[in-house]
Amino acid sequence: MKSIIKLFLSLAAGALMFQGCMPKPPPLGPPVVHVVDVEQRDVPVYAYWVGTLDGYVNAEIRAMVSGYLLKQNYEDGRFVKKGDLLFEIDPRPFQATLDQATAQLGKAEQDVKRLTPLVAQNAVSQQELDDATQSRLGAKAQVDAAQINLEFTKILSPIDGIASIASVQIGDLVSPSYGTLTTVSQMDPIKVNFIVGEQDYLEFIKKYLEGEKKPAEGMRNVELDLILANGMTYPQKGKVIAADRQLDPRTGSIRLSGAFPNPDYMLRPGQFARIRARIDVKKGAILVPQRAVTELQGMYQVAVVGADNKVTLRNVDVGDQDGSLWIIEKGLNPGDKVVAEGVQKVKDGLLVTVQPFKPGAVAPAADSTPKAE
Repeated sequence: MKSIIKLFLSLAAGALMFQGCMPKPPPLGPPVVHVVDVEQRDVPVYAYWVGTLDGYVNAEIRAMVSGYLLKQNYEDGRFVKKGDLLFEIDPRPFQATLDQATAQLGKAEQDVKRLTPLVAQNAVSQQELDDATQSRLGAKAQVDAAQINLEFTKILSPIDGIASIASVQIGDLVSPSYGTLTTVSQMDPIKVNFIVGEQDYLEFIKKYLEGEKKPAEGMRNVELDLILANGMTYPQKGKVIAADRQLDPRTGSIRLSGAFPNPDYMLRPGQFARIRARIDVKKGAILVPQRAVTELQGMYQVAVVGADNKVTLRNVDVGDQDGSLWIIEKGLNPGDKVVAEGVQKVKDGLLVTVQPFKPGAVAPAADSTPKAE
């Protein structure tokens, strides 16, 4: 037992001697941070709203007469031209009615033709001729009505556009009360409707009203961007085309309509999108990457590196965003250098090793506004 203890003690002593002979690691230098120069330039200020796309013109196609549907003459979801045949209703009952009305008109015309010379000879009374003339007029009206109803059995497109999927099938009994058979929408250009607050509306009027133009005309100068649900900005620019006649007194807002070119029919009615419009330009704005700004309990802070490579933590007031940059309203000056990578490992007064920030060379932050730890 004593021999085991002596062996253990000797091994421990040898380990301590070996450790004491190892070279000590060099002292750690200042931590490395990546900095970026504060940017100063004019920045456009945008307003955003939620919009709903709609056909520039939407024609609801309905039956004007009652009958059985014989044929659908267009393909669902395809482009149709004005005057194209969309549906056919069984015309036979209407043709029979027209034939009967035509026969009655023929008899009435014969009666007038027969009675006219007899009145001149005083063989019949003027009243009989007047009655025959009225009967002819009534028969002519019945022929016209029957002809119109027969024409209504062929349902035509009133506009150029995309026809929706039909809501009826061959053999269905349709009538004026049936509802919409299909809808044809003009989609180039396509319309977008969105709600604007009263303050934004007044800013529009102030900025875009020119000379003696009326407000509605001045607003047509407002250029719009369309940001789709997947975050893609639609490549074509749009314009405001109309403002509603009044503001909603319950919400203090007004509905505006814009129009966007849509030659490939990429945009469809019913889509939701964000509408963006430039409402101002901020002159000489101070900008820093969003990743350079930390937030803690509603307070925003950036780490500024001075000429002596020491860090100073500054509270800042943030404004609008411009892409991946944040406008700093207060707290920074042109020429300042701020830490864009390594913010979590700095503190006030810390000496650091500075390297330029290269967005492509550093892993992106998990959040565009990193939280302070």
